[in-house]
Amino acid sequence: MKDNKSNINFSQISKEEKSKLKHRIERSVYTYAQKRRIKKYAFRFAAASILLLVSIGIFNHQNQTDSPIESFVNSSTSDHQTNEVQLILNDNKNIEITDENLEIIYSNNGENVAIGKSKSVNQKLEESKEMVFNTLIVPYGKRSEIVLSDGTKVWINSGSKLIFPATFLKGNREVYLEGEAIFDVTHNKHQPFIVKSKNQDIEVLGTVFNVSNYDDDDAVFTILKSGSINLHYKNTNLLSSQSELKITPNTLATYHKEAKTIHTETVDVETYFSWRDGVFIFKNDALKTIMKKLSRYYNVEISITDKDLANQTFSGYLDVNQDLEHVMQIIKEAESSQFNYQLTTNKKLIIN
Repeated sequence: MKDNKSNINFSQISKEEKSKLKHRIERSVYTYAQKRRIKKYAFRFAAASILLLVSIGIFNHQNQTDSPIESFVNSSTSDHQTNEVQLILNDNKNIEITDENLEIIYSNNGENVAIGKSKSVNQKLEESKEMVFNTLIVPYGKRSEIVLSDGTKVWINSGSKLIFPATFLKGNREVYLEGEAIFDVTHNKHQPFIVKSKNQDIEVLGTVFNVSNYDDDDAVFTILKSGSINLHYKNTNLLSSQSELKITPNTLATYHKEAKTIHTETVDVETYFSWRDGVFIFKNDALKTIMKKLSRYYNVEISITDKDLANQTFSGYLDVNQDLEHVMQIIKEAESSQFNYQLTTNKKLIIN
C-alpha cells in the first residue's frame, strides 16, 4: 500500500506553497540539529555530574561528620567495669553473662536476644524512629560470640568492646570496635557493612576478616581470610588517595599509629584466626609479644625482668584452653629456654 503523502506532484505546487514547504523543511532540519546538540551537551553534563558526585563522595568520606554510631561512642561517658561479659541493652539495661562460651543471638528486629539455649531477654524498639545501640563488653580473661540482627557473626576477643545497632535500619550497617574481633559478615550488596574504630574504617559487603585495634598496641592489624575489604585510614601521613586501601585474601594490613604509615604483606591467616578455637600460633614471635597476648587471654599481669629474654623469639602452638601454668611449661620445654617464672597469688606472672 502506497502512502499518498509521499507521492506529491511537485510540478503542480504553487510558488507560495513551495515557499511554505521550504520553510517547513528548513525548520525541521534546524530542530533536528538542535536536538542533537542538546543530547550531546546533556551527555557531557551528565558525565560531568557523575564525576562531580564521585569527587564529592570521596571528599565527604574523608571530611564527613561523625556517623550516628560515632556520635554515640563519643557521647558515652560511662565506663562499665566488670569481670564478666556484659551486654548493655536499650535504656542502659545491663545483662551480666557468667557462663563460658555462650552465643548471643539477636532476632531480625533486634527486640529478642537469646543468650545460650535457655535464656532470653527483650528490649522495646517499636516506638524508636532513631537507631538504638547496644554494647557488648568482654573483659580480659573472657571471650564471647554474637550473631547480629542481620545474621553477621562476630567472635570477640579478651579486653574488647563491640557497639552495634540492635537492628540495622536503612543505609550502611555500622558497628564500632575497640580491641579485637573476627567478623563473618552476611552479604548484602545494598547495605555495606562497616567496622569503625579508632584510626580506621573497614568497609565490606560479605567476607571473613580479623581486626585487632587495642589502645596499648603500637599498630592496628587487619587480616582478610575471604572476600575483599576496603580500608579507610584516618590521620595518615599519606596522600588522601593512598589512605584508602583494598586488600585481597591472605593479606595482613598494618597501620603504624606513631609513624602513621601502612604496610601490607601476605601471611598465613590461620595464625590470626586460631584464638577463636582456643589455640595460639606463634612463628618467630618475641616472648614479650606472646606474653602480651597471654596476659589479655588469662587476665594476668605479666612482667619480664630480662630485656634480652623479652626479645627472644619462639614458635609453636599453644592450647590456651589449658591453665596458664601448663601453657608456660610448654613454652619453656618447647624451646629449651633458660628462664624461670613465678605465678603469684594476686594474679601476677614474673619471668626472669
